[in-house]
Amino acid sequence: MKETIAFVGVGRMGANMARRLKDQGYNVTAVFDNHAPLAVELGAEIGAEVAKTLARVNELASVIVTVVTDDKAMRAIFAEQGDSLLVGATGKLFINCATVSPQVHLDVEALAHKAGAESLEACMASSITQAREGTLYLMTGGTDAAFQRAEPTLKDLSISLRHIGATGKAAQVKALVNMVMNINTAGLAEGLGLGASLGLDLTMLREVFSQTGADSRVLKTDGEDMQNRDHSCFFSGAHAAKDSGIALSLAHEKGLNLPLAEATKKQYDRMVAEGFGDLDKSGIAELTFPNRGKK
Repeated sequence: MKETIAFVGVGRMGANMARRLKDQGYNVTAVFDNHAPLAVELGAEIGAEVAKTLARVNELASVIVTVVTDDKAMRAIFAEQGDSLLVGATGKLFINCATVSPQVHLDVEALAHKAGAESLEACMASSITQAREGTLYLMTGGTDAAFQRAEPTLKDLSISLRHIGATGKAAQVKALVNMVMNINTAGLAEGLGLGASLGLDLTMLREVFSQTGADSRVLKTDGEDMQNRDHSCFFSGAHAAKDSGIALSLAHEKGLNLPLAEATKKQYDRMVAEGFGDLDKSGIAELTFPNRGKK
């Protein structure tokens, strides 16, 4: 029998994951978001109760998928006092999909165990379209028992599911994935920006890049968007800045100097400061192309 599912955090990723599981025959019983209109709209669409409290979420589901924005938001929904997912948590499984610091996942796991629940980190190296289609690339961290319980549900959300190891390890891998992706994105924006300044045909330049050592996955996903200034948001510049910061924190803990990651973080911070943080990460090209810049 399939578990009953609730979602905490129903922005673009969480909402599309909920739609996917509903389509797969799951009973998605509850949705919750601090921005209530998001939950109300999704609840009406998929027939889920719009929970007014986190404790109510636990009353309505056996598995709770959390997709929140950052460390602070994650700690808030697992607070040790007040309304929290720790209230009435006995027997629940929390599948935590946000990109947060590895230590936060460790702390949440400890709190969940203390409350009689299980916790699994499920880091997503994918975007909105993949969430809706059930083709996410998922990396998990946690106990074998938690993974085995979550596996059937996660398989219905993913095209690739990899159990990395203990809690925190998947978050470390995800931080490195995003760090390298962000470096590649910033580098591509500089290459195309310089090409534009030189008066080169950017369609030709992208084709040459794709056939040489300049090729990358980011070239395929972001190159045309950079050229055409189409920055519809799939992964925002603000999130890129945050995730680059997570990776740099890990590097600093190990005493490593990562100059490319540092420079990329500064570029994404600048993107946010100049009012482009809500654009897709491809919007970093607004900082490098001629005749672009501040809003």
